[in-house]
Amino acid sequence: MKKRQVVAKTSSSITRNIRYGECQKNHAANIGGYAVDGCREFMASTGEEGTCGALTCAACGCHRNFHRREVQTEVVCEYSPPNSGR
Repeated sequence: MKKRQVVAKTSSSITRNIRYGECQKNHAANIGGYAVDGCREFMASTGEEGTCGALTCAACGCHRNFHRREVQTEVVCEYSPPNSGR
């Protein structure tokens, strides 16, 4: 009797979207207080990704690291059952 090998195919992909939210730079830290500027979302000034302009916010002038980083991850899995071969 001949054995038959049955193989199912699976694949998955991960997509990450990174968004920079409100600015959290404390402008009153040097006097012992707490005050933020109210900038709600990072917007790159000018330039290509990786340049100084791309890392500076057009709205508040702060570096991108002062803005809250939000990572949205989406995982997609696909499964193809083996053929029944009847």
